[in-house]
Amino acid sequence: MAVADNNVAEAAEVRAPAGAGGNGSSPAVSRAERFTGYDVEAFEVPGGREENWRFTPMKRLRGLHDGSAVATGEVKVDADVAPEVRVETVGREDARLGQAGKPSDRIAAQAYSSFTSATVVTVPKETRASKPSVIRLTGPGEGNVAYGHVQVRAEAFAEAAVVLDHVGSGTYADNVEFVIGEGAKLTVVSVQDWADDAVHVSEQHLKLGKDATLKHIVVTLGGDLVRVSPTATFADKGGDVEMLGLYFADAGQHQEHRLFVDHAVPHCKSNVMYKGALQGDGAHAVWIGDVLIRAAAEATDTYELNRNLVLTEGARADSVPNLEIETGEILGAGHASATGRFDDEQLFYLQSRGIEEESARRLVVRGFFHEILMKIDIPEVRERLQAAIETELEAVGA
Repeated sequence: MAVADNNVAEAAEVRAPAGAGGNGSSPAVSRAERFTGYDVEAFEVPGGREENWRFTPMKRLRGLHDGSAVATGEVKVDADVAPEVRVETVGREDARLGQAGKPSDRIAAQAYSSFTSATVVTVPKETRASKPSVIRLTGPGEGNVAYGHVQVRAEAFAEAAVVLDHVGSGTYADNVEFVIGEGAKLTVVSVQDWADDAVHVSEQHLKLGKDATLKHIVVTLGGDLVRVSPTATFADKGGDVEMLGLYFADAGQHQEHRLFVDHAVPHCKSNVMYKGALQGDGAHAVWIGDVLIRAAAEATDTYELNRNLVLTEGARADSVPNLEIETGEILGAGHASATGRFDDEQLFYLQSRGIEEESARRLVVRGFFHEILMKIDIPEVRERLQAAIETELEAVGA
């Protein structure tokens, strides 16, 4: 697929240090100065003009951002896990909670202060799970609000795959933690396949130990408004995180993905690749990718890429990659972003080979998503996503 570049940059954007900072209202020029904390009132109520919220339709958040969304229901949690994996329901006082990171916006802080119990999934030390583990979270129901917390722990030298499957209706805000121990290898797929009425705002915290490997995949298909914000940090040298994303926005849907990779220790690697398709009037996809390489993070190797394919008139994609470097001693760093429509020449080529226009369009979209799908090494999830993409294309007649 050929697309026109909106914002392609191979050279790093270097920002000046932030001036003031201390509460959640100060506009941080550098991601190094971003405010985090558990106290909801330490964050000002966002109005939509702030950098962190300027793409989000605030009225559609149903009060999650201003404290008016009181919990009226609960999310149902069902677990189908490998026999080697342990699942616990714990209280707020559990000392493990919060180890992967602190909330960085008001909704995340509200979610952290509002959940009553958390689900902790643990892959024990030096254990290799015999099958993928699936945690299904079903929304509180139409018209209801719920807050939640999930933590996935891969202890030292463990290896596993975990799927978080979000379905159902309602309004839901949560924090999700991934704590990956020394030498552990974890694959995570977070699927947002909500009903049409659902609103989901999620902050995901990824913390990698020494020589840990994490493949973090976000898939967003359903919902009225979905905003997922993954933040990756490294606790020691040798960490390797691959952050992948696939999203498909229909008419009226708002899908927002905000990533932050914080390289604060040397000899770590990150690779980000998100791809999305949009169709229908009012379909809106937002992708923000921030990578910070701090002064101490020598020998860092990082790259981030976002691609968007607009299938119909009336759809809009916003894509903003940012790369901030505080040291010149790195192995590599770059970012790229592109948004475009079907390439008429490509369609003509396929049709000239006897392929009907509808089939040709399907082939283009399949090819667009193929690279991401092939990186999902859980066959059941990959097949489900392929079927979902076909269903989306049938809906618009592509």
